[in-house]
Parts: sequence; C-alpha cells; structure tokens
Amino acid sequence: MTTVLNAVTGATGYTGKYIARLLIEKGEKVINLTGHPGRVNPFGDQVESFPFNFDDPDRLVKSLEGVGTLYNTYWVRFPYGDMTYDKAVENSTKLIDAAEKAGVKRIVHISIANASYDSTLPYYRCKAELEDYIKDSRLTYAIIRPTVLFGKEDILINNIAWLLRHFPVFGIPGTGEYGIQPVHVEDVAELAVDSGEKGDNFVIDAAGPEKYIFNELVSLVARSIGSRTIIIHVPAAVALNFSSLAGIAVRDVLLTWDEVRGLIEGLLVSQNPSVCHTSFAGWLERNKNRVGTEYRSELKRHYRE
Repeated sequence: MTTVLNAVTGATGYTGKYIARLLIEKGEKVINLTGHPGRVNPFGDQVESFPFNFDDPDRLVKSLEGVGTLYNTYWVRFPYGDMTYDKAVENSTKLIDAAEKAGVKRIVHISIANASYDSTLPYYRCKAELEDYIKDSRLTYAIIRPTVLFGKEDILINNIAWLLRHFPVFGIPGTGEYGIQPVHVEDVAELAVDSGEKGDNFVIDAAGPEKYIFNELVSLVARSIGSRTIIIHVPAAVALNFSSLAGIAVRDVLLTWDEVRGLIEGLLVSQNPSVCHTSFAGWLERNKNRVGTEYRSELKRHYRE
C-alpha cells in the first residue's frame, strides 16, 4: 500500500488538527504548513511542519513537492496589525500558485457558508474571491463551506458560554430573531477528508442538523450551564461596543462588525440540506460542565506565540 502525502495548513490549529488526525488514522502521511512552525506539535514526529514562506515562493513550492492533496484552512477571522482580508487573499493565491507548480493534484479548501461577491461584508466577499481563484486554477477542488463551528476548542460558542458564566448581563444584538446553524468541527474534518478522496470539482455547505433562532441558542446554552445571567436585547452597535470593552479586559477581539452583521443577516445558516450529523444540543449536554469555563483567545491562537 502506497502512503499518500497530504499537506494541511494549520495542522496544529483548530480545524486543520482534526483533518490531520483523520488522515493519520487512515494511514496517510501529513505535513503541516503554518505561520507558527515553533509551536508544540500534538502529532510529534508524525507530522513535519514547514513555515508558509509567502514571501519566498520557491521555498513554498519546495515544501509542497510530492504532495497529492492540499487541505487548506488558512484564513484570518479579522484584520489585525498589517494583516487584512486582502492580504489573506494574496497569501492564499500564493499558496495555490505554489501548489500548482509543485504538482499538487487536488485542493480541499475550507471557505464559509454564503460567501458572495454581492456581500457588503469584506469577510464574505473576500472568501468568494478566493473560491473563484481556486476554481480557475489547474487543481481539482472541493470547497467546503461551514456555517459556524462548535467543538472542543471552538471560540464563538465557548465564549458565549464564558460570558454567560461571568457577566451579570448578556446583550443579544438586535431582535435575536435570526438563524444560526452550528456544525461540529469533527463533521467538517470528516467531510473534508472524504472530499479529498474524490476527483470531481464541487462546492458543498457544511452545516449541522439543527437550525436555531439565535435567541433560542443563547437560552439553550444558558440553561445548560446553569447561568443566571440576564439576557437582554440591545442595538447591534451597543453589543459591539460592549464586546470591545470586554475584549480590552481579556486582551482579545470578541466580536467584529462583519460577524454581527453576518449573524443578523442570516449568513450563519445554510440554504441547502444538512450533510453533517452531530447534534449541537446533544454535544452541549455532554459538555455542559466544561464549555465556557475558560476564555479562548483568537489573538493568542493566531497572532501570539
């Protein structure tokens, strides 16, 4: 049996870690492309790490030589320092170009549900721009579009629970009568690995089996963890200002304007039938004593060593 070589961007991060784990369990070989090559590698000597080298295309090509499939989770949740969405698109196109030159055959790309050129939100618009670049490349592709992830190390759901555990009041932006459809990170990883084994080009949403109104989801989390926090509705701008103040306290960015608007506009719900199976309510019940007990920092995960 021939061992297949795969490259996973962010194999020591969140989604990429679950993708890498599944590939290793299948007996395949994995290398990691990362912006943090010095970080602790949970896979030990099973996964060799290489820096992205976006500023040195030849070295980036070299690190991808021999790779059959590239699993790409690289992106930025929000602009920070000299990193912008446009810069993330530029870096991603360099990665795709390098994959072509290195002879990579297939890319499995993690995008976002409802990515669109028509969106007024840069996050969603830039995601759509990158999807088109992949479609125009010589690589065969599978583009996976998750809604909003939950799981052991997730940030959004965990930090909602953290706020409900630690603050007397929780402000829901606007009416709260907009949808959200959480999807388990392991389901996304399984879908990605299955897609890597196929040869055709396709785009598919990754969404969980349950659709919630945001009010319902927050109330469900509050009940599950036994929170006595008062839940109120506030204008979106007020919610964003509150999150900014809380962010100062924890030295992080809790919420962005794109995320608030995307939530209110219903972009965290798929318009297609669900292909993922893990119940958010069931997962929450099993993890209610753990979720939200620690704050999880986006800046620490992606920008600080």
